[in-house]
Amino acid sequence: MADRVVAPGSHPEPVFDVADDRLARAAWCRIAEPGDEVAGALVRALGAAEALAWVYDAVREPAAARSTLAHLGEQARPPGAPAERPAPGRRAVLAGVLPMEPERERQGPVPRVLRALGRWAPRLEGLDPRRELHVLERLGGAFLVPGDPGWPARVDDLGPAAPLGLWVRGAPDLAAASRRSVAVVGARACTDYGRHVTGELATGLAGRGFTVVSGGAYGIDAMAHRGALAADGPTVAFLAGGVDRLYPAGNVELLRTVTASGGAVVSEVPPGSVPSRVRFLLRNRLIAAFSGATVVVEAAWRSGSLSTAARAAELSRPVGVVPGPVTSMASSGCHRLLRDGTAVCVTDAAEVAELAGELGRDALQPGPPPDGERAAPHDGLDEVETRAWDALPLRVGRPVGSVARTAGLAVPETLGALGRLELSGHAERVAGGWRRVVPPEGAGSA
Repeated sequence: MADRVVAPGSHPEPVFDVADDRLARAAWCRIAEPGDEVAGALVRALGAAEALAWVYDAVREPAAARSTLAHLGEQARPPGAPAERPAPGRRAVLAGVLPMEPERERQGPVPRVLRALGRWAPRLEGLDPRRELHVLERLGGAFLVPGDPGWPARVDDLGPAAPLGLWVRGAPDLAAASRRSVAVVGARACTDYGRHVTGELATGLAGRGFTVVSGGAYGIDAMAHRGALAADGPTVAFLAGGVDRLYPAGNVELLRTVTASGGAVVSEVPPGSVPSRVRFLLRNRLIAAFSGATVVVEAAWRSGSLSTAARAAELSRPVGVVPGPVTSMASSGCHRLLRDGTAVCVTDAAEVAELAGELGRDALQPGPPPDGERAAPHDGLDEVETRAWDALPLRVGRPVGSVARTAGLAVPETLGALGRLELSGHAERVAGGWRRVVPPEGAGSA
């Protein structure tokens, strides 16, 4: 039978209250893989509890399940409307939030949901989300669902691929953590240069009140978390496995420190879940959606952190890249993002803050040149003042008319410029006219 999704006689019955929305969402976190757009669309159309009840009913009566989905649109079809006209109601909602597969676009969303049932049904056996919630409670954690005060609304921008719930150890107010946040990601096999730059960025961002977000992995991720902790700032780590299994093993103490220092360790899969390559890549979409901006420090040509940057760009989040030596394979992916126009170049925490922050609060202000670079005497002068200053002699005075001819300016604007130069300490009036004054090192223009 085409509709049959489980072996005959296999009819698992729920052992928990399926009508409880929080339990239903916790159950969905177990039966659906992260980023399952069909599950997300079904939950959006029916609600978590009703969608889960439909799954149980569908396992018992596959033919009735097809009829139920088809009937969602018929309930709201206007009298006399042609059968081929798209129907409103919950079926229309389902179609609206579920990305269509081009080769099956004419069939609508119902066949796709029924196919997905085949991968959900095997996980119904022995399903009891109360166990995972109890484990989380023992760890002092919290399970967040949409509508909770601590739910980070930014992740809802993922649409049907948004998480159905978030399992949190540490500070449960992810909404506050997300509000002013920057993701700092990069290669596991990073260089000393990458570690140094990441530490400087994370420390500077934490000092400016940003939450530093990363993936808890070795390399750039770990350095980002350590930099934030060094500045006594909050940091959030998104894991690809359950929050009861801190991973990787070498970062267990670091992740424990994150949860004990006002930060959080977060996952969309329940306790007991193991990380996998696919889950790592899908975890990256949460980092991109949760954060106000994403910065890639070091990334090779095929680095997984490039997927974080790509998803951030798709969500219209700012993306920054720290450039590296053109000969460094560890930065080839970063340079690719710059060349493709996906990201902008950032070199310090102030530039990242301007990228991710508020215009009035975090915009870069003119400041002194970088360390080791001496300021030019004419820094801060406008074009007319610069031309007048450049035309002045160093020792003897020169008449205004002569200064004007040399500078290529009219006499009135030369007089105005000389007056301003005198006030700023760049020029002085002496016998015979005007001469240049070189301000002492470290002095700026008024």
